[in-house]
Amino acid sequence: MARPTSSYVCQSCGAQTRQFFGRCASCGSWNSLVEQVAAATDARRRRPVAVAPADSALPSRPRRSEPIAAVGDRPLQRLASGYGELDRVLGGGLVPGSLVLLGGDPGIGKSTLLLQSAQAMATSQSVLYVSAEESAQQVKLRWRRLVDQLQPGAGEEPGAAAGPGLQLLAETDLELVLQELEALRPAVAVIDSIQALHDGELGSAPGSVAQVRECAAALARIAK
Repeated sequence: MARPTSSYVCQSCGAQTRQFFGRCASCGSWNSLVEQVAAATDARRRRPVAVAPADSALPSRPRRSEPIAAVGDRPLQRLASGYGELDRVLGGGLVPGSLVLLGGDPGIGKSTLLLQSAQAMATSQSVLYVSAEESAQQVKLRWRRLVDQLQPGAGEEPGAAAGPGLQLLAETDLELVLQELEALRPAVAVIDSIQALHDGELGSAPGSVAQVRECAAALARIAK
């Protein structure tokens, strides 16, 4: 069994070092280095990695690349978010296979906007709302308050009833979230929020630079 190794990660810029310093050598931040222990990974939880066959006689996988000139010229089908202003900021809507990071000060209304948009999109397609900060009951109560405030047919606002394709998952474990995404295969997935997800293969706490980076990378891979 491999011994766990430790390193120090800057919470400001993500730089790593084997030794602790009071000041980060990369960004100059003071007291920003936090120890991160990389424990031995359980093989049952480890995500599979594609490895090329060593025997050249084995049949190779079909190539997925193609000449750039041969790429189809079909118009890009964007997904409308249900809100014209949000679609305008996104350049016309959500691009399939892409990731969009919504940021802002605490309490500014990020979760409210995401929940309203998820309900609007769920009227015509499947949407998975992953709540990593609130319980399912808390999200349901907030959703009910939003529904009661909205007037059916008022502009681009969603209707008073829940969209038939809106699914809710209250989970912080990245592995379980990925399994749900594979099983449900929704057209749109909302993660609220990325800093609350936790990858069990890392020894750092949720919200750390390493956790956010790895969780975002895993979500990007499954989105593609």
